[in-house]
Amino acid sequence: MRRYFSVAIIALVIGTVVRAGGKSASAADEYDYDTVHSSVSFKARHLDISWIHGRFNEVEGKFSLDRDDPSKSTFELTIKTDSVDTANEARDEHLRQPDYFDTKQFPTIEFTSTKTNAVEGGYEVTGDFTMHGTTNTITLILKGGKEHDFKGTKRVAFSTELSLKRSDFGFDETTIGPIGDEALIIIDCEGVRK
Repeated sequence: MRRYFSVAIIALVIGTVVRAGGKSASAADEYDYDTVHSSVSFKARHLDISWIHGRFNEVEGKFSLDRDDPSKSTFELTIKTDSVDTANEARDEHLRQPDYFDTKQFPTIEFTSTKTNAVEGGYEVTGDFTMHGTTNTITLILKGGKEHDFKGTKRVAFSTELSLKRSDFGFDETTIGPIGDEALIIIDCEGVRK
């Protein structure tokens, strides 16, 4: 009797895996950040009369989407601060110095999700955002999430904008003046999986 019971359990497990297409029914789809079709850019006020625009040229990330249980979805992003690019070499070098990003001491900006909820048109993602040695909890609204199959490669994309204050992340407040405290961050992220 015990042997028949064990065989029945094994058959049930195998049947569940087969129905899920050869993987666990709750397995998430894993995506890698596509550096060619993604960007992290920003803009900050200059003298409160104009905007300075820039981007980070070196970004890595990955995310997993569990469409059956979105709360199990995860998102990670790592930005190399040394890759800051405002189309002005002298300004970029200044932004790498200790009074701004201090790229030698703080070489990365990182986001790691801790909570994900499905919302209309995308996901609400809460997580730990670390910049300049300070970690704060932030919430992003990621718009998108529809998968597209292009030449055998599956792609999904998200976009979001968020406003951050440098003073909330340990930047030297005496340098907040010509370039304002608040910066708008724009993230367009495309992920790929085979």
